This record gives sequence, structure tokens and C-alpha cells, in this order.
Amino acid sequence: MTRGPWHVAVLMGGWSAERPVSLMSGEGVAKALESRGHTVTRIDMDRNVAARLAETRADVIFNALHGVPGEDGTVQGMMDLMGLTYTHSGLATSVIAIDKQLTKQALVPHGIPMPGGHIVQSESLFTADPLPRPYVLKPVNEGSSVGVAIVTAEGNYGNPIARDSVGPWQDFPELLAEPYIRGRELTTAVLGDEALLVTELRPKSGFYDFDAKYTDGMTEHVCPADIPDEITKACKALALRSHRLLGCKGASRADFRWDDEQGIAGLYLLEVNTQPGMTPLSLVPEQAARLGIDYATLVETIVEEALNRAGGKQDG
Repeated sequence: MTRGPWHVAVLMGGWSAERPVSLMSGEGVAKALESRGHTVTRIDMDRNVAARLAETRADVIFNALHGVPGEDGTVQGMMDLMGLTYTHSGLATSVIAIDKQLTKQALVPHGIPMPGGHIVQSESLFTADPLPRPYVLKPVNEGSSVGVAIVTAEGNYGNPIARDSVGPWQDFPELLAEPYIRGRELTTAVLGDEALLVTELRPKSGFYDFDAKYTDGMTEHVCPADIPDEITKACKALALRSHRLLGCKGASRADFRWDDEQGIAGLYLLEVNTQPGMTPLSLVPEQAARLGIDYATLVETIVEEALNRAGGKQDG
């Protein structure tokens, strides 16, 4: 497949909590493609998205959506039915990877280390803790650390959690409760079928939540991470293996917690993001740049991969 020129529809926006990030990702992708001479149609997803995609008649759709319904298989299923070629992972992979509990069921039996935990009804939190403190509560199917709470013995949520305290229990009827893993935040991007680098994320305050991810200056990115070689190799191997086991396509990003007091036994995969951000602060473009892949080339590589597999069924 030659590098164009192509007509690319960049699908962005939508109505999830991650809409602002998606708009930034989509605009960055659109400008990069235009800078390389490709024709771009920007589509801010609304309820008429199917008709708009059909009218556009693009060669390929760059899926720059984040969260539900652009990352959970809904949009992928629609595009499959329409016979459209699109970037990133397909229906089945998206359904599994957006759901943290399904991801565990898919990966843990294959030896991928992930934290324990279980689904809890938010209402039950006001009676008793689901796990010994400290523990983490997070939505089952949101990304970008949306709605994550760390419940500690000395925290201000109450003990048990107070019904009127601000937290994800006010927005989600059920949550995933996991043991809190002390230590360091690491992430590894996979592009095509190659793990790139390991980045350590050091928030200036608190933890690596939504604001820390997307507010300039709130998090220090150490890339490549200053960690032992065995941890670097393990992150890259686990990221690539998880990418393959889930059937990811294009780019993905694996997020880890590493308890550096436990060595290799303290490394845990938290989740695999099948639609990693493409904003100026995003981790996949940063790792690619460190390896000499500029932003526009990264975007073209993702598009070209989708076009190259368009001759067969977009599975996974």
C-alpha cells in the first residue's frame, strides 16, 4: 500500500467524559494528514454519524474517539456493518478491552499479572469496605482514569464511605474494587506488532488521574523510564503479549503499576487502551518520537496498517 494520497475521515468528539481529549486527538491527526497532502474530512460524532460516514465516502476512517461508544465496540460494530475500513481495534477486542473485568478474564489465565479484586455495587460501599484499605475504586468501562478513587485509612471519604462524599459511587451504579498497589506508574506503547518504550509517569501531586494526564505541567514523563533492564523488558513483553492476546490492531497502550520494593514480582498490568490518545501530551506519540518516528509518520503508519488489512475481514 503506497502512502496516498488518501481521503481520511477523522472521527472524533462524541459524548463520553473523554470528549475534549478526543477532539484534541482528532484535530492533531487531521492536521498531520493534511500536512502530508491527504484529504481529510472531520466528523464530530453525533447521532447521525452513520449517515455522515456514508456520505463522506472516505478511503478509511481514523477512529480518534475515546470512551463509550467509540472505544467499546459500538462504533466498530456499526462500521463493520457498513463495510467501512477503520483504524485501531475491531469489535470483539474493543468490547473486551474497555471492560477491565473482561480484560482480566482474557489475560490472567495466560499468565499476565493483574491486580485481584471484584465488582461491587456502589450502594454497598456506604455500609462496609469491599477490601482492606488502601484500595482502588474505578468504573468498569471508562478510560483516562475517569472516576478513579483511592480509598485510604486516613482519607476524607469517611469510614465507611459517606454517601455524600464526592467520588465515582455518585456516577456509577457498580465499580471495580482492586487492592492498591504502591509504587510507580509505567506505560508501554505498541505500534503494529512492536513494543516501543517504557515511560514512567510522575504526577506533581496526587495520582495520575484525568487532570494529571491532560493538563500541561502536572505530570513529568520520564522516557525512557529510569528502571532496571528486567522491568523494561518485562513491560515491553507483557504489553506486546497482551496486545496480541486481545487481538489489538494499530496502536495500543498498556498501563502498569510497579512496586519497586518487590522487584519483578511487583509488576502488574492495569489495563490495555485500544484507542490511545494522540494529543500533544499523549504517550504513544511521545514514545514514537523518541524512536525517530515523527507525529505525521505515526499517523500515516496507523492509517496504512488499517488499509493493508482492508482486503480481509476486520476481525478482533
